[in-house]
Amino acid sequence: MAWPTVEMTNPMRANSLALRLFFSAAAWTVAILLATGILLSSLYREAVERSFDRRLTVYLRTIVAEITTADLSTERISQTLGEPLFDLPLSGWYWQVSRLSAVRPEGRSSRSLWDKGLPHLDEMGMTATADGTRHGNSSGPEDQQLRIVERIADFGEDGRFRVAVAGDTAEIEDETRSFDRALMITLGALAIVLVLTTAFQVRFGLAPLKRISAGLAAIRSGQAERLVGAFPVEIDPLARETNELLEANREIVERARTHVGNLAHALKTPLSVVINEVGALGNDPATAKIREQTTIMRDQIARHLERARLAARTTVVGTVTDVAPVVTALTRTMEKLHRDRTIAVNVVAPLAVRFRGERQDLEEMVGNLVDNACKWAQARVNVEIVPEQGLAVTARRVVRIVVDDDGRGLSPAERERVTRRGQRLDETMPGSGLGLSIVLELAALYGGHLTLGSAPIGGLRAELSLPAA
Repeated sequence: MAWPTVEMTNPMRANSLALRLFFSAAAWTVAILLATGILLSSLYREAVERSFDRRLTVYLRTIVAEITTADLSTERISQTLGEPLFDLPLSGWYWQVSRLSAVRPEGRSSRSLWDKGLPHLDEMGMTATADGTRHGNSSGPEDQQLRIVERIADFGEDGRFRVAVAGDTAEIEDETRSFDRALMITLGALAIVLVLTTAFQVRFGLAPLKRISAGLAAIRSGQAERLVGAFPVEIDPLARETNELLEANREIVERARTHVGNLAHALKTPLSVVINEVGALGNDPATAKIREQTTIMRDQIARHLERARLAARTTVVGTVTDVAPVVTALTRTMEKLHRDRTIAVNVVAPLAVRFRGERQDLEEMVGNLVDNACKWAQARVNVEIVPEQGLAVTARRVVRIVVDDDGRGLSPAERERVTRRGQRLDETMPGSGLGLSIVLELAALYGGHLTLGSAPIGGLRAELSLPAA
């Protein structure tokens, strides 16, 4: 039969999940803000360039309008056009008007251009827009990077003129750089706020999962039987299904115990009748053989039923037992059973130690060990309970129950022999020879083990290691 199990949530995994969610959300936040910053910077630069072009176009149109009313040979075009930089030599802001007709080649330019000239966009292959205006970037006087707006104006009999207005692109760069700096500060502050908000949401959003993890740890340690408390709507189904799984596990174990008991009664009674009937038939070889085989059958049935019963017990989640009261009660009972031999049983049992399993199993294991020690001791038996932590950081705690006697002890070969089922070193001693093998099987079912060695007081040392709560 496959027993249902409940996998306990590891707090370290919960913390790891929280960290992964936090770093993932933070990374996405930074990436989105970075993309947003790049997009906004690009859009702002385009807007600044369009505004710069509109400004140059206004100057261009103003110059064209003045050309229509002025005689370039006798009248001057306004130098500044409302912009003082046109009057400042090599300021980076220039305008230039030149007649394309060979008959009257005169022209005018801003004072800022001094004796220099502007490059011609039409000769550079720049394409004109629908209204005949060309836009482009080029190097100007003093290697300045200029944004130039140029247009060919045809005034009929007055001729054709090339009109160009240029502005220093450093203004665009300064505006864009200033905006990028402000944008970086703003988005940086926003990123910090969003990351802190994400950390807050992850921490408190995963708090119910941490409560479930703590609740499962409490169930495993025997401090609780089910998950209790109110959970958010998203987490409540998980808690409810976990509680139902725990309840189903208990019901299955209880049914298994019932089936084991029923099977024991169904098989043991007929088999006992057969053994009794065979015993009344005499001692001929056939009867002896039947008696031998039926005895083997009885032992095998008892053994497998006991193992099934013990396996059913160990599947119960959250069962713990205080060790000290069980050991103390057993030693007092053993002193009474062996009072004719005046065996003194000394117990060292810390009160805070608990065994992760059922009481009757602990009683069976410790009872067999103490009873065996009392049978072979000369005058004294020592029982000590030692709690300890596993060597690894994540290892479970264990409890060691050490039983020493001052008897003759056992050699290594005898220790190996007595752990076999039904093996006895002295047939004069009462018992079936099943005690130590039962202890071994029970301990193995709980993930523990039994070790036999030499006791400091001269006899046998039996050291039982079991999981602690």
